[in-house]
Amino acid sequence: MSDEPAPPLEPWQVMAENCDVITSVIPWGRRLSFRITKVEKGHVWGIQPWKDRLVGDPDTGVIHGGVLTGFLDNLCGPAAMSALSTPHFVATLDLRIDYMRPADPRRDIIGEAECYHLTRNVAFTRAWAYHESRDKVIATAAGAFAINKPRSIDSMRSQYGE
Repeated sequence: MSDEPAPPLEPWQVMAENCDVITSVIPWGRRLSFRITKVEKGHVWGIQPWKDRLVGDPDTGVIHGGVLTGFLDNLCGPAAMSALSTPHFVATLDLRIDYMRPADPRRDIIGEAECYHLTRNVAFTRAWAYHESRDKVIATAAGAFAINKPRSIDSMRSQYGE
């Protein structure tokens, strides 16, 4: 055993340790009830539970498209944050959603997002919403996120409940 301190955690590691509470600090996330389930560097997964109050068409029981937009946006932002080597706030600059087919009625939706490119000021992301696998995608997203002011790992820990 070494007496040397453990190396500092990267932002994605802090997020991964606290993925169960990340959406709890986002009012929109609390209202939609989606959850982030897994975080890796530059990649985030989540689930949007089906809720009667989120249905867009009562005759079909399908979740409203705006719920999918909010869900994918709130996966892309953390994916962008998790790709950075130092903690920063990010903000949506641009988000494009392509709806491929309606979600199945009364079924939860799985989502994943990745940050595939970083510049000094912008993170570029893409995301997918589906049921079992990306073979039958419900919607896709492409987003650009402003990389804002730096923040400390300690501020992330306190925000995410540690």
